[in-house]
Amino acid sequence: PEKVVLHDQAVALQAPGVLGSFGVLANHAPLLSELQVGEVYYRRENGDEVRLAVGGGFCQVFNNLVSILVESAEMPGEINIERASRALDRAREELRQAQGLYDADKIQQLEGAIERAQNRIRVAKLGS
Repeated sequence: PEKVVLHDQAVALQAPGVLGSFGVLANHAPLLSELQVGEVYYRRENGDEVRLAVGGGFCQVFNNLVSILVESAEMPGEINIERASRALDRAREELRQAQGLYDADKIQQLEGAIERAQNRIRVAKLGS
């Protein structure tokens, strides 16, 4: 782990599970779920919503505490939309080339890069 990105109080949380998005409220049953690239958002008691763009990882719910361990997590204000757009364009171009070479590993890697860039752009725009 590199750092704690966020430590906060929430009344509701939604996360992108690999089997579908799921929500967590107070007194939720214990849960361990794998997360996919997507958006984690939660609502504070005062009604404010907080959004994060996350890479794949895991979410654990136990005793009214949610722990999320992910490969990457960014708040909307930390995301440079122009840089993410350039990364998206590069990945799309490289994907076209990899498809011409039938390089399955490279195709899978680039599809993941496209998904992450699209998610970062979407979360940044929602948060602004």
